[in-house]
Amino acid sequence: MKQLLRPSIGIIGQIVAILLLTMVIEFGVSTLLYERASQFAVRDDEARRLAEHLVIARRLIAEQPVSRRDDMAEDLTTERYALHWQQDLPAPPPIAPALDGMRHQVVEWEPSLATTDLRLKLTSPGRSSVVTGGLQLPDGSWLYFRTLEPLHNLNLAAERILLALIPALGLMILGGLLIRRALRPMRQLAAAADSFGDTEHDPISEAGPREVRHVVVAFNRMAARIQRLIADRTQALAAVGHDLRTPLARLRLRADGVDDAATRTAIQRDIGEMEAMVTSLLAFLGGDSDPETPVLTDIAVLCATLIDDVEDRDLPGTYHGPAHCEVTVRPVALKRALANLVENALHYAGNVAIRLDSTGNGVTLHVEDDGAGIPEDQLRRVLEPFVRLDTARPRDTIGFGLGLPIVARIVETEGGTLTLANRPQGGLRATIGLPL
Repeated sequence: MKQLLRPSIGIIGQIVAILLLTMVIEFGVSTLLYERASQFAVRDDEARRLAEHLVIARRLIAEQPVSRRDDMAEDLTTERYALHWQQDLPAPPPIAPALDGMRHQVVEWEPSLATTDLRLKLTSPGRSSVVTGGLQLPDGSWLYFRTLEPLHNLNLAAERILLALIPALGLMILGGLLIRRALRPMRQLAAAADSFGDTEHDPISEAGPREVRHVVVAFNRMAARIQRLIADRTQALAAVGHDLRTPLARLRLRADGVDDAATRTAIQRDIGEMEAMVTSLLAFLGGDSDPETPVLTDIAVLCATLIDDVEDRDLPGTYHGPAHCEVTVRPVALKRALANLVENALHYAGNVAIRLDSTGNGVTLHVEDDGAGIPEDQLRRVLEPFVRLDTARPRDTIGFGLGLPIVARIVETEGGTLTLANRPQGGLRATIGLPL
């Protein structure tokens, strides 16, 4: 709780900080690219042509009276250069990269332009790059010019693409990494919530933004309460199982002393039914607390053993499959699941067949009989706890209707699937798919 009270930056604050950082990077990269643009130059003949035109235009316009200078500038406008005269220096132009390299070329051809405060700027960077600039006349007025045709060798298309892409890529990559780091506790929380109940839950580290820590703390408390409830239920089930079996054992002993054979048999049958109910109920409610560890098990031998037990009872049972097939499972739990399916088949059909198929991805177990089957609209419902169908489960059947739900829970714990289907030739087929 003390950890929640310490000051920290929330998710909104961290996202704002990430955006601010990416804006700084974008500004830095843009500035760098504009500075690089100043190093671009043109061919010497184009620099000489521009230098000559500026020298001639400056001399002719300077010789004209002020009232005639703007008209003279328009007369000196050519297909390549547009000229404009202005008395005062206007407001600074929009931000654009200066062409220091090109200015150096022009001044080299006409050194007299070095004293004119010659200024060159690049506008519309790309395949139609235009150069604008100005120079000062002897009386302090300004002559402005711009190129009407794109200058050769002054192609900033690649630079313009980089100017747009590099900050955007930096924003996406850096922002994505920082946001991923900020939300790492949320991913840990999702993984813990998904696996909760399958394994022992350890508290999640209470880290990350303030809002995330609140959620993590609440989840840890909820998980602790659930685990405590499960532990209390398991302990209560153990006590109930012990307390119920003790009087049942006494009743069985007393039933043996009843002289009337019919009465003794009826009492023993009722006691057996009560014991079966208690066993199935404890197996279902206490299944998720089973401490059994998965081990490499020969399930082919396990299936064959179940069929041998059926034959020892003088009942028809067959096994079809390989002699050996090893899979990592909980052997006692899987045997309980298969035994439930076998007993169901024997009770409602009087026979059972187990078929084992092994593939590269896993194994498939089929438990089949030739009984009446289950109505199609009830195949999913019989997997629910305490469901007993009149057509498929007579009311005098021993148990609470937990046999198939226990099988479904065991198979789910093994990471497999359970499917019930009626066979075309009659009877029910229970299919268990287990991954390798």
